[in-house]
Amino acid sequence: MARNPEEAQRVVIPLKPTETLAFLGQADKNLKRLRALFKDLLGDRLRLLVRGEEIVLFGDREAVELGEKVVRDLLALLRQGAELDEATLEQAVALAQEGEGLLLATTPAAEVSLPSRLRPKTPGQRRYVEAIAQHDITFGVGPAGTGKTYLAVAMAVAHLKARKVKRIVLTRPAVEAGEKLGFLPGDIQAKVDPYLRPLYDALFDMIDAERFEHYLQSGIIEVAPLAFMRGRTLNDAFIILDEAQNTTPEQMKMFLTRMGFNSKVVVTGDVTQIDLPKHQKSGLVEAVRVLKGIEGIAFIFFKESDVVRHPLVARIIKAYEQAEA
Repeated sequence: MARNPEEAQRVVIPLKPTETLAFLGQADKNLKRLRALFKDLLGDRLRLLVRGEEIVLFGDREAVELGEKVVRDLLALLRQGAELDEATLEQAVALAQEGEGLLLATTPAAEVSLPSRLRPKTPGQRRYVEAIAQHDITFGVGPAGTGKTYLAVAMAVAHLKARKVKRIVLTRPAVEAGEKLGFLPGDIQAKVDPYLRPLYDALFDMIDAERFEHYLQSGIIEVAPLAFMRGRTLNDAFIILDEAQNTTPEQMKMFLTRMGFNSKVVVTGDVTQIDLPKHQKSGLVEAVRVLKGIEGIAFIFFKESDVVRHPLVARIIKAYEQAEA
């Protein structure tokens, strides 16, 4: 770190030649977004420049210290193979404001292994993957875009590759958001496949098409509606129940009691998006009430600050929460 002793409010951070483009982003997209975030937070107290293979920060001491913390955190992430995107930049600035660093706040414990370069992007996501690693049953509850399903699938794939389980079972309750599956054309598989598509999409990101097809045909991976779980005992399996807010209490009890020996269960859902009839209780809401405090079960509650989709998603969630309040 190079500091000019006569100008304490100026910091120069060297860049490796291979890092410059990754830090700047295509057409300087990352640099422009980072400047905008600093502007919103600090006004004109901080200026950020990239000159050749140097990042230059200058302004008042407090602003420069915060900016330096953010930039060094982002460079550390780059050096670990992460890609910088808008959500990562926003998280880095927000955490720096709270006195935390993104790298440290999102680095899971050593026993947590995720496929390829995938890593948690928020402290909530870090706690989630750690909970999955350490507990037999984990509930991930929170708004859309927080990575509940995607990270659960990633952990399932990691467990399968490490031979900790012999198969992955992914399921959802067949409750439609304003549409009826019965009116869709085709047989039962054709009807439910589009509904289960988000689960397939997450798997496709982590397993190549040929291997995925083999796993599907051989039963190593099973994707099915919740109703298909009744009467079964699932041993040596990583089982994920997605969209659990749309289960009834009876369905939730049925699902949780399918768990066999050497199995791990993850339940995900968003209690603000329940599509059940108005008079019907949600099995997820009931499970949180009934099961909280039981040893071996973890509950992770995500916030809008854990949303890692387009920044507008977090704002939309917050707006709806305020309107409903």
